Amino acid sequence: MELNNSVTEFILFGLTQNVAKEKIVFVVFLFLYLATLLANSLIVLTIKYSRMLESPMYFFLFYLSFADACFATTTAPRLIIDSLSRKKIISYNECMTQVFAAHFFGCMEIFVLVIMSFDRYVAICKPLRYTTIMSQRVCGALLNLAWVGSCIHSSLQVSLVMKLPFCGPNVIDHYFCDVQPLLKLACMDTYAINLRIVFNSGAICMVSFIVLIISYIFILYSLSNKSAAGRKKALSTCTSHITVVILFFVPCIFTYTRPPLTFQVDKMVAVFYTIGTPLLNPLIYTLRNADIKKAMKKLWCNQQ
Repeated sequence: MELNNSVTEFILFGLTQNVAKEKIVFVVFLFLYLATLLANSLIVLTIKYSRMLESPMYFFLFYLSFADACFATTTAPRLIIDSLSRKKIISYNECMTQVFAAHFFGCMEIFVLVIMSFDRYVAICKPLRYTTIMSQRVCGALLNLAWVGSCIHSSLQVSLVMKLPFCGPNVIDHYFCDVQPLLKLACMDTYAINLRIVFNSGAICMVSFIVLIISYIFILYSLSNKSAAGRKKALSTCTSHITVVILFFVPCIFTYTRPPLTFQVDKMVAVFYTIGTPLLNPLIYTLRNADIKKAMKKLWCNQQ
């Protein structure tokens, strides 16, 4: 089939078409985005310059915060700028770039969360072998696998979208370019491509979520053999991880493991996992992690 791509640009519908509400969107999401950058940058800099946070868990938290900041940056700036624009136009190439970037950093966050659960499993269930298993070389290799896996995933997503012919309406009923809204605009039967997208994104979300839940079940079961102090510390760390996992994976599973149907809550769900979660993650880890709070106080509050 010869593709007929007569569409060279798209129009983003945004969150609302009401002018007054768009001003509210601008103020609210500018604040949320700046807070996200500040919170994640604070964690990144604290881990980088603090000698108290040199364990593998903080090595991976460094990259989780970095991925969070980048993930929010793929969608939030355009939403903020478009809220002040009368025409929310995005070119075809910019749209494909946004699809790639959003899926790259979103997938990176998923893989880092899986690695962090493995790190906690080893630390709690195999404490005597922890330094051997989670060596600097192993941590670097796991992180490289996450980068490569994210690149493969996002490249596959973009290649599937680029196969779609766009020859009719060009209004995307969303505030950023994503696979599901673009499927609705394609002038062809998208059933087969949607199955591949669900197999790609949906499978990554579901399999990773199941692996994470199983790993934390093993971890919680093993805590019965720990002392009261060790159990309290492990529970505090695991509770933070589990909270982050649920907040990120539930919206992703809702979005990417279903047929190309449209629901009224889709945009709000997307706002939650693209902008809300990257802001909540550093707050959750900071508020529930005594070591990070101590390192931040020592690094940023006690400097002469």
